[in-house]
Amino acid sequence: MYIDIVPNRNSPPAVLLREVRRDGSRVVKKSIANLSKCPPKAIEAFRLALRGVELVPKEKFFAVERSVPHGHVQAVLGLMRKLGMDKLLHSRPCRERDLVMAMIAQRLLDPCSKLATTRLWHTTTLAQELEVDDADANDLYGALDWLLQRQTLIENKLAKHHLEEGAVVLFDVSSSSYHGRTCPLAQRGYNRDGEKLPSIVYGLLTDGEGRPVAVDVYPGNTGDPSTVPDQVEKLRTRFGLGRVVLVGDRGMLTQTQIEALRSYPGLGWISALRFTAVCDLAEKGVFQPSLFDSQNLAEVTSEDFPGERLVVCFNPFLAEKRRRTRDELLVATETRLAKVAAEVARRTRKPMTADEIGLKVGKIINRHKVGKHFELTIKDNLLHFERNNESIARETQIDGIYIIRTSESKDRLSPEDTVRTYKSLGQVEQAFRCMK
Repeated sequence: MYIDIVPNRNSPPAVLLREVRRDGSRVVKKSIANLSKCPPKAIEAFRLALRGVELVPKEKFFAVERSVPHGHVQAVLGLMRKLGMDKLLHSRPCRERDLVMAMIAQRLLDPCSKLATTRLWHTTTLAQELEVDDADANDLYGALDWLLQRQTLIENKLAKHHLEEGAVVLFDVSSSSYHGRTCPLAQRGYNRDGEKLPSIVYGLLTDGEGRPVAVDVYPGNTGDPSTVPDQVEKLRTRFGLGRVVLVGDRGMLTQTQIEALRSYPGLGWISALRFTAVCDLAEKGVFQPSLFDSQNLAEVTSEDFPGERLVVCFNPFLAEKRRRTRDELLVATETRLAKVAAEVARRTRKPMTADEIGLKVGKIINRHKVGKHFELTIKDNLLHFERNNESIARETQIDGIYIIRTSESKDRLSPEDTVRTYKSLGQVEQAFRCMK
């Protein structure tokens, strides 16, 4: 007996169990069973049995001692290679490139320290795939030194690929705490982690879609505006861009920095006004809150900002958030001031002086930042406070209103595109969250 596969024109072939015998000079075939609907594995097992091969369960001879996950590793490495990340790091294969590729992949799979990386990537096929099984933590730090030397070349490649004349460029900075004592960049400044530790500031430059192009590291006491000249010089000199639009937040592109940017021909910018400037424009009647009864966006001009386009926007959700936050802060401030007033009233034997009262009140005002909405009377053994309803009403009128400022003409960027481009800074903030 044997298994015969018979072609069946446009239909799947027939798999038949047949018996063959010789009748004189003729060969006679007899079909015993039709196996066409049997699984391929069953047919193959039947074929081996007919050949006299003894079939036994695989568990009798084989035992799985260790199964290393591979699918997620292949997915990450496959995507990295499809994006050309290996060619971006170095055009030719080398051990340092493999180590950097492995660190990036491990960062995506399971972020951890360099020492933990050399341990964790043996729990998957990552180290085997990139042939870095024997690497230790010192090898990884050596590969990072190699990567630092190639940073300029890599950034130039990214700029050539993602930036062109007239491109929109996003830039923002963030910081991270530093717990060691040997890094010269770790300085005490504005720590965005909210910790009382030295920090390191880093700035990220991306294209208009939020794709990273370059990164710079600064001492922790570096102010946001002071990082702008470096980026302008990089865009114009190293990347060779004569026409570019730089997008930064209101803390980055201050009035001083904007005045400096005007000296660069072909360099445009998009930023936003600070809250105090928005209040001043509202008081001068440049825009009316009633303007947003039927629309949430309008373009205005002001003599205070010559040569600029101002796009006034209204966000009802932001307005509600600001009202709620202000009410909570007012209540919290009143509660704390009432405690101080009660303490002053109790001090009859040794009355509290005006200076002592002022110190306590100052701490409360500085904590909640709503002192402008209170009228305070402080004297020896006297504290009286009440809400300044007129101040609260003025601020309530501009709740949810923010103003985008730009040097770009309306022909190049419509009001809607100007606002949309400024909000693209959220892509950089998302990158910071991923980095942290």
